[in-house]
Amino acid sequence: MRIIGICRFSYPALGGFKRMHDSVPEREAYLYDPARMELRFRHFEALTLPSIAQQLDPRFTFLVLVGESLPRPYLDRLNDITADVPQIRIVAKEPMKHRLAMQLAIQEELGENTTESIQFRLDDDDAVGLSFVRAVRRMARNSARLREGWPNMAFEFRSGYTARLSSQGIAARAVQTQFWACGLGVLFRPGAKKTVMNYAHHKLHEKMPTLIEPTWPMYIRVVHDDNDSGAGARHGALQPLDDKTRHVFQKRFNVDEDRVKALFSDPVAPRDTG
Repeated sequence: MRIIGICRFSYPALGGFKRMHDSVPEREAYLYDPARMELRFRHFEALTLPSIAQQLDPRFTFLVLVGESLPRPYLDRLNDITADVPQIRIVAKEPMKHRLAMQLAIQEELGENTTESIQFRLDDDDAVGLSFVRAVRRMARNSARLREGWPNMAFEFRSGYTARLSSQGIAARAVQTQFWACGLGVLFRPGAKKTVMNYAHHKLHEKMPTLIEPTWPMYIRVVHDDNDSGAGARHGALQPLDDKTRHVFQKRFNVDEDRVKALFSDPVAPRDTG
């Protein structure tokens, strides 16, 4: 069984953002603004990268989708910080609709596609539990009889956190959600033409049976000024981590508050709007 994750890292898609632009150069100028890129790197290095790097089951691939136009300093930095994580592959694509670009990246990684796969998607400012890959593999194994006759099955983790990162550390709140992308994996049969990107994550339960684990905290979804989705804003006030939650973040997600403080210690320059 293959397990493949994917995220886009400032990929200049045609559409796919709530902030619209009239042309690809305008989209690239927005995405590659130095202040914005610094913010994306800080979140990626504080959340996504450490949680992917320390997965308890190392048998997976994690694709990071970038644009072919990503400026070389940013590409070099991305290569440098991911170099020690053998599961990470950086994939460059020309501008196209983001779902199509991500579908193609997954299909290329699957190759001949001769075995079952579990696919998942993250934003570049999400974290997943260190047991995520191990857990979805176990859920697929234990549900083999249950899902006989179905081409797909979704595995959902409903427990997690929303959080905000700053030079003061982490403010967070425990949440129970429904079908957030960062808490999902989808199983596909060998030879499947579709990928996880062919489905709206919030409607997966309308397309396939779903096995839900409601109790294990399995994701951190960050809110900040550059969030495209604004997910989590309705779930209430965030509170500074107490000792118990700080321990959970460290042990379950490999997210270290001191590392967050160090990454965010320098102010991000205001975005150039001229």
